[in-house]
Amino acid sequence: MSVTKQPHASALLVIVAFATVYIVWGSTYFFIQKAVHYIPPFLMGAMRFLTAGILLLGWCSYRGEKIFEKRHIQSAVVSGLLLLFIGNGAVIWVEQFLPSGMVAIMVSSAPVWFVLLDRPKWSQNLRNISTITGLIIGFGGIVLLFSDQIGDSFQTGGDHKKLAGLGLLILGSVAWSAGSLYSKYHSVEGSAILNTAWQMLIAGLAFMPCSILSGELSDILWKSVPSEAWFSLIYLILMGSIAAFSAYIWLLQVRPATQVSTYAYVNPVIAVLLGILFAHETVSWNQTGGLVIILGSVLLINLARYRKKITNSKL
Repeated sequence: MSVTKQPHASALLVIVAFATVYIVWGSTYFFIQKAVHYIPPFLMGAMRFLTAGILLLGWCSYRGEKIFEKRHIQSAVVSGLLLLFIGNGAVIWVEQFLPSGMVAIMVSSAPVWFVLLDRPKWSQNLRNISTITGLIIGFGGIVLLFSDQIGDSFQTGGDHKKLAGLGLLILGSVAWSAGSLYSKYHSVEGSAILNTAWQMLIAGLAFMPCSILSGELSDILWKSVPSEAWFSLIYLILMGSIAAFSAYIWLLQVRPATQVSTYAYVNPVIAVLLGILFAHETVSWNQTGGLVIILGSVLLINLARYRKKITNSKL
C-alpha cells in the first residue's frame, strides 16, 4: 500500500494554523462563559451561528459556488443539529453554572466516543489491544472527573444541578462525535466551507424557537449587555466559528490527520489556564487527574492507529 503524499505547505503557515486551532478553540470556552453571563444561551447560540453561517455563505457565493443545492442542505441538517445545536449547545448551556475549565476537561472525552461510535471501524479498532486499553483507561478518567460531583450529590445540600450539567456535557460529547462521523460518512462532494455554512445556519435556526419558547427574547435587557459580552460574541463568530475552522480544514489537507487531531489534547489545557488566569477558577486534583488520564487514553488510541498505518505502508 502506498502512502498518500501531503501537499507542500509553508512551515510558517502550518505553525500559524496550528496555533490558531490550539489557542482559539481552547479559548472559546472562556469567551462562551463571558458572553452567556449576559446573553441567554439559546439566543447567544442563534446569534453566533446564524451570523457565521451567513458570512460563510456570502463568501461561498462570492467565490461563485452554488449555495442553494438541495444535497448540501440535506447533508448538513443532521450533522449541524448534532454538532452545533446539541454538541455545542450543551457547552453553552452548562457554562451558565460550571467553570469553563471544567467544561473543557469534560469535552476532552469526545475522542473516546469517536472510537465507540465509529461502527465501520469496529473490526479494526476493537481488536486492537492498545485501543481497548485506551478505552478502559478513558472511562476511568471520566469516572474520576465525576467523582467530586457524585460525592457532593449524596451529601446534604449537594449541587444536583452541576451533576446534571456534567451528564449533559457527556451527551453533548456523544452528539459531537456522532455528528462528526455522520458528516464523514454521509458528506457530499463540494466545498467543505459551504457544508459548514449550512450546518451553522441550520443550528442557528434550531436555537431560535428554543430562545422564543424559553422567553429569552422578552427577558433580555439589551442596554444592560456590557461591551465585554459583545466582544466575546464577535470573537466566537469570527475566530471560533470561521477562522479556527478554516485553519483546521486547511491543516487536514496539508498535514496528517493524526497530527491535526492533537488539538483535542491542547484545547483543555488552554481553557483551564485561561480560566485560572482571568476568571479565578479552580480545578481539583481529581479533575486534573481525570484530564491527564483521558488525554493519555486518547494518545494511546491514536498511537495504535499511527502504528497500524506505518505497518500497512510497508506492506
